[in-house]
Amino acid sequence: MAGAPRPLEGITVVSLEHAIAAPFCTRQLADLGARVIKIERPGPGDFARAYDTRVKGQASHFVWTNRSKESLTLDLKHPDAMAVLKDLLAGADVLVQNLAPGAAARMGLSYEALHPSLPRLIVCDISGYGGDGPYRDKKAYDLLIQSEAGFLSITGTPEAPSKAGNSIADIAAGMYAYSNILSALLLRGKTGQGSHIDVSMLEAMAEWMSYPVYYAFEGASPPLRTAASHATIYPYGPFQAGDGGTVMLGLQNEREWKVFCEVVLQDAALASDPRFESNARRHENRKLLEPIILGIFAALDTDGVVARLDKAQIANARMNDMDGVWAHPQLKARQRWQSVATPAGDIPALLPPGRNNAFDYRMDPIPAVGEHTERILQSLGRSAGQIAAMRSAKAI
Repeated sequence: MAGAPRPLEGITVVSLEHAIAAPFCTRQLADLGARVIKIERPGPGDFARAYDTRVKGQASHFVWTNRSKESLTLDLKHPDAMAVLKDLLAGADVLVQNLAPGAAARMGLSYEALHPSLPRLIVCDISGYGGDGPYRDKKAYDLLIQSEAGFLSITGTPEAPSKAGNSIADIAAGMYAYSNILSALLLRGKTGQGSHIDVSMLEAMAEWMSYPVYYAFEGASPPLRTAASHATIYPYGPFQAGDGGTVMLGLQNEREWKVFCEVVLQDAALASDPRFESNARRHENRKLLEPIILGIFAALDTDGVVARLDKAQIANARMNDMDGVWAHPQLKARQRWQSVATPAGDIPALLPPGRNNAFDYRMDPIPAVGEHTERILQSLGRSAGQIAAMRSAKAI
């Protein structure tokens, strides 16, 4: 609804952020109307700006996670820059940081240091392993956490583990930080007090790994690596059609297996074959069942396979590449692509998931490094001379 107030309007977030987890969290807050002030290093800024040059010379990760923010450059080793940050925090609702382990605390930016003078401030720390414990000081990158949380051990082929194709550990941590901040804002509305949030990438991924962890309960064998196929349900995974296209399909119960045989495979007798009469048997004998399915699909093109699956109401999907996602008819029909400005020109950007009929999401520009520095300093009472002196001292 154009012009309607957004849920987080009036909320100010200051973020000492880089890479993905914290920027992804704060972008969600900005989507809902929060003012997000992104603190960047003078010069290069967030190092994620230099990951690649795929989007009109800008990094794909950066344009994804940084729209609708203000960029303020500060060298926090300089006392004048730290004074600016403290002034900002005095009027802020939330501080988010994912600096190196212990760095924020050493600068006096821990919850314990800030809470006595800023009791309403919510402080969210995002790290690889959390604020205590034996792994507290270990460096943590997305792939390392995928490995540490056991994700790689169940993902890939029997011959080789594989990582997720996107930053799944960063995304998980960012989303838990986002939801924790929302809950902390609600709690502050009841108590008047800010709170401390300690989000660990490892703990976020461990939560997402709960199914395979429970599957291996009390020393039971863990799920096998089965590439794109389901580890315990069959048929559930990719199958090639005669034209070389790949169709993903999934069966969930014995009723669907019977219909799959009758309508898709056009072999009703197969449903009662003792080798395949239950999911457990199909799973055991997948090497016998797979060539039967592929043999029938070989006579059909991708559209033909999908048509039979749809007729049988068997869940299915095409294995899209990135071009397929850009052109996806469902995203187009639901008008999910919007335009967002960047320093290099407008780019398409997906609306946040979840329609809300009460307000429109914020989809404002992606900032250049330090684009808002002077304006923010002026709003904090810094004179032109003071700003010039800070620039000369490389504090901004």
